[in-house]
Amino acid sequence: MNHKLLLIDDDRALCGMLQNYLSQESFDTDAVYDGESAIETVFGNAYDLLILDIMLPGQSGFDVLKTVREKSSVPVLMLTARGEDVDSVIGLELGADDYLAKPCNPRVLVAHIRAILRRSQPDAFTHGADEPLSVGDIELHPQSRTVLREQQPIGLTSTEFTILETLMRNAGNVVNKHDLSQIALGRKLAHFDRSLDVHISNVRKKLGFVAEEHNRIKTVRNVGYLFSK
Repeated sequence: MNHKLLLIDDDRALCGMLQNYLSQESFDTDAVYDGESAIETVFGNAYDLLILDIMLPGQSGFDVLKTVREKSSVPVLMLTARGEDVDSVIGLELGADDYLAKPCNPRVLVAHIRAILRRSQPDAFTHGADEPLSVGDIELHPQSRTVLREQQPIGLTSTEFTILETLMRNAGNVVNKHDLSQIALGRKLAHFDRSLDVHISNVRKKLGFVAEEHNRIKTVRNVGYLFSK
């Protein structure tokens, strides 16, 4: 079964080119060209991933992302203008799973898409069982990809879920940030890439504080991150 993607970009020529390329890579891809149509299409269909440009007529890509995240955890790959690091950070803070600067090589785009889709699926080591991971009041279910805090659900993106699962499986031990980048983002950690930091910050906010306002996820400077037992 092919994965179903939605491409949201006002450049119709680019959309056509990418749709042709993605079809050769066994993806079924729809396209819309403005923010309002994007929101209607997302909520009226079931997509495995959204490819969302920031610069759209009417509602911006940021507006679309905020609206989508109110109701859906569908993976989102944002397309940003080359060199606009602020845009990429804002996109991640709003709940994007990853970003890619335009113009981009279609092969690179496909690599990012496949990496995100892999992260959004239950891991093979669960073997179909949904044995929860529990650390304190946080309970994570690998197969259903759900997280509870004191039995209340917490909405995480696919990337945030992978980060949390990795840290919880290693609770009490430091996870090297370079290893975590490979696992959660599917790429080496570049020197000026803040993606992992932003995702960690998002997860911290969603999990909330433990006693005495201590973060559940601690930063071990120049090494990585540790989930406190």
